[in-house]
Amino acid sequence: MDTRSQQLLKVLISQHIADGTPVGSKTLSGHAEVDLSPASIRNIMKNLEDQGFISSPHTSSGRIPTKKGYRYFVDTLLTHKKPTAQEINLISEKMNNMQYDSNSVADTLSSLTHHAGLILIPKLKKNTFKHIEFINLSSNQILAILVTSDGQVMNKILKADKDYPPHELVEISNYFTTNYSGLTIEESFEKIAKEINETKKRMYDLMQSAMDNSNPNNYENIFISGKENLIDNEELAKDLGSLKKIIQIFDKKNTLMDLLEKSQNSSGVQIFIGEESGYHGLDECSIITSPYEVDGEVIGSLGVIGPTRMAYERVIPIVDITAKLLSLNNHRKKI
Repeated sequence: MDTRSQQLLKVLISQHIADGTPVGSKTLSGHAEVDLSPASIRNIMKNLEDQGFISSPHTSSGRIPTKKGYRYFVDTLLTHKKPTAQEINLISEKMNNMQYDSNSVADTLSSLTHHAGLILIPKLKKNTFKHIEFINLSSNQILAILVTSDGQVMNKILKADKDYPPHELVEISNYFTTNYSGLTIEESFEKIAKEINETKKRMYDLMQSAMDNSNPNNYENIFISGKENLIDNEELAKDLGSLKKIIQIFDKKNTLMDLLEKSQNSSGVQIFIGEESGYHGLDECSIITSPYEVDGEVIGSLGVIGPTRMAYERVIPIVDITAKLLSLNNHRKKI
């Protein structure tokens, strides 16, 4: 694409993202960044339409970007807008004030972008134990508190077949914290199976009960915030059928989990526009994702979902900096 066509396409898409209306040649000719005659503008617009970068709605003489146009815009023409110091401070503050509250991350992404924010937390099979504690609640109930290496805290109330005195629960907690710290869930199950004997059976039964609910297949590991932003969006509300499919995907969650799991294989921010996600229900959406790490190892991913008419220059850097700050925060927790 020649320079004049690129410049015109960039202005057209930026204008449409800003106000949501089709952009005509008159609007473009009055733009400060367009130094072309009306005839040249019309010719370039026709060529861009013939090439599939823009299209003409039936109700307007102006043009709007196609998904192909948005893809070219993001890959070639986009100038990223760095998050403000206030936005970075807000993200950092949320991270510092939470004890791996993944909802806070999703909430922050949603509030800053006005789209839906989501985060996939690490699967427990990739996580290791840091600490476990057992606390007596009553004669037949014990509270198990499990802390993982990345700061996740999980509580479970266990039914006890006997009344454990406090000192015995402290001994059990200390034993497993000392001997199992650094092991994954799977490794812990294997170690229990090898070591278990009659004298320690009750102690190991207690530990296994605490871990049963920590099975990666049973653990809800995606957090979503701001679904209402999609429901209220004018672009998506134009097609109630498409909006219904989007809501169904959010309610079932499996599709979003699959998408975020795939994005963990990328080296940085990934952008899916329309059909690129591979999920029919998200054809009218764009998805910006990024993996996050602990000590250089990818453990999860986060992202934003919104309409294809999205302020990419602002949303992409917000997703990127959030993933980087979360990675930094996770590293600090391990120090």
